[in-house]
Amino acid sequence: MPLKHSRVERPSSLRDYAYSELRDAIVSGELTPGERLRAPELEQWLGVSRTPIREAIARLEIAGLAQTHRAKQTIVTPLDTRSAVAAQRIAAALHELAVRDAVPQLTEVDLDAMRATNGRFARALQADDVDAAIAADDDFHNVAVRACANPLLPVLLEQVTPLLRRLERARFGSLAGRGSVADHDLIIRLCAEGRPDEAGVAARENWSTLGRLLRLDEDDEPNADAQSLALEASVTIPD
Repeated sequence: MPLKHSRVERPSSLRDYAYSELRDAIVSGELTPGERLRAPELEQWLGVSRTPIREAIARLEIAGLAQTHRAKQTIVTPLDTRSAVAAQRIAAALHELAVRDAVPQLTEVDLDAMRATNGRFARALQADDVDAAIAADDDFHNVAVRACANPLLPVLLEQVTPLLRRLERARFGSLAGRGSVADHDLIIRLCAEGRPDEAGVAARENWSTLGRLLRLDEDDEPNADAQSLALEASVTIPD
């Protein structure tokens, strides 16, 4: 459990505040795999009551970041490559959909925002600044997520992205698994040219970079592909 908490302005919902703080601590590794999540300690750390903490943990369980055993002991979920591979495939499909739907809606302001965030991404990679690279990469892709105006996409992405980012950090230090600046440049160019199908495929390929690095040991995890495909089947990209 973190020893101290940097106080920031809280959102209107204490439930959302507790969830985002716990999610970020788990994804960053500040809360380690298998660590106990004890309500009294969380109350003291976050400065909120047990009710928003209980609701936040329920959301963490849905996202695969926490698990409760026998309705008593709640822990940070151990790292699981199979779950991360499934999350990566779903995230790639969702971002393809976001870009394809966003292209007709993108303005010059949006395209400039994508160029600016890709510039930040390039500088962060050059400086080997993990946190800045994550923030810039997320900001880049979020331009299309916002522009596509599909209210379900942010909700669905929240279910898979933290799980993926968490293993990405633990396995690769966040940078080795990331698509290149050139990938982003290609997405921007295709968006600017009004080519939604090609831009969507480019976005999917960008998100597939990490998946190619997450090589599973088939002898140890024989059902990984089946589980990944079953999860991916819940997301359909329309023609």
